[in-house]
Amino acid sequence: MRVFVTGATGYIGSAVVRELIDAGHQVVGLVRSDNGAAVLKEAGAEVHHGALDDLDSLHSGVAAADGVIHLAFKHDFSDFSGALTTDLRAVETMGVALEGSHKPFVITAHFNGEASENAALALAERGVRTSIVSLAPSVHGEGDKAFVPRLINIARTKGVSAFVGDGSNRWPAVHRFDAAHLYRLALEKAPAGSRLHGRAEEGVPFRDIAGVIGKHLNLPVVSISREEADAHFGFLGTIAALDIPSILPGSSVETQKLLGWRPVHSGLVADLEQGHYFNS
Repeated sequence: MRVFVTGATGYIGSAVVRELIDAGHQVVGLVRSDNGAAVLKEAGAEVHHGALDDLDSLHSGVAAADGVIHLAFKHDFSDFSGALTTDLRAVETMGVALEGSHKPFVITAHFNGEASENAALALAERGVRTSIVSLAPSVHGEGDKAFVPRLINIARTKGVSAFVGDGSNRWPAVHRFDAAHLYRLALEKAPAGSRLHGRAEEGVPFRDIAGVIGKHLNLPVVSISREEADAHFGFLGTIAALDIPSILPGSSVETQKLLGWRPVHSGLVADLEQGHYFNS
């Protein structure tokens, strides 16, 4: 299958490209820069120059493909509503190119991104085999630059590795290679209108995450109150205190049954124990 991938050079996208090529698919990646193009070519993929807000480039890339995986997103927290709008327009544009084709179109769910999800689901009624992948908040592995590395940097700065209250609040997690496998399975066989949950671990207690961070940094592991969390964690204060499965429900059990997805890579704590998160 000739697969058009947005976000192909990103942390998750690069793993998806590798997964697709290893499975025998032909990958065409959307890239903005010459450096990105070089990375894609080295991986064995074709290059399609463009950007998420270059709607003509999106349309032409999708029109020449047998399927689409949409991973790109403008992670601009200073204008998050603008990023969501850009994503919606991208989904709509790619959808127009796919209408009536019965080709697979896999998109990624984002916080407050219901408009894009609804646009994708509407395409399922117009001859597009759409599916929506909702990933765990922590997609871990080498190269991670999201929540866990920020927690490690905070611990280094503060001199303690902290959790909120008793630390029993949970974070779902998935290894990036297991996430990549899920995207491939969604492309190959997810029914139209599917909602897929990429959670290899439904909920890792936050105190366990703090514990392994403290262990590797040789720092005390301490409990702080919810009132202290914002000052300690900064913008992560609220997230560090959340029991995410209770506010973002969605087990991967049905996803595993539907697609035969079986996460096989290390869990979050085991991945932290390998040490690569602490090398920089």
